Amino acid sequence: MGRVFLLELEGRAYRCRFCDSPLALADHVLSRSFNCRKGRAYLFEHAVNISVGPEEERQLMSGVHTVADIFCCCCGQLLGWKYMASRDKSQKYKEGKVVLERWRILEDVGGEDYNLLDAQQNLSDVEFAQQLVADGSDLDTMDVGAECLGKPSLDGLSH
Repeated sequence: MGRVFLLELEGRAYRCRFCDSPLALADHVLSRSFNCRKGRAYLFEHAVNISVGPEEERQLMSGVHTVADIFCCCCGQLLGWKYMASRDKSQKYKEGKVVLERWRILEDVGGEDYNLLDAQQNLSDVEFAQQLVADGSDLDTMDVGAECLGKPSLDGLSH
């Protein structure tokens, strides 16, 4: 294995919580309303300093998508997933986009790292989904793993 070269980002950026590698610019956030098993997530136009795992089909709340897990290229931690393809025409805008789980990243503000994200790490998947429903969120429009709602995932796959 060779030496890892990291791209540095100019401006406010999100970094890996585990090794502090820069991942994406705050200006590249497309949506803050995505969800994952452990809380909220952000949809980004693109990310750097990541490696992409193998593609697989997953049943997400918005339908079946071909996705690939993404990992920090420095420490190897799972960070989220990348949308590779979507069967549903209304979901095509996600193709090529990256989702970073908020509890796995830190926001770099003015050269100092602060955890300004409101990921709710203390809630179980079921409690989180129940809270979303109680808050009036429309789960059909969110990417919450099917297992969060007590529904089996497609072919045992989950995100």
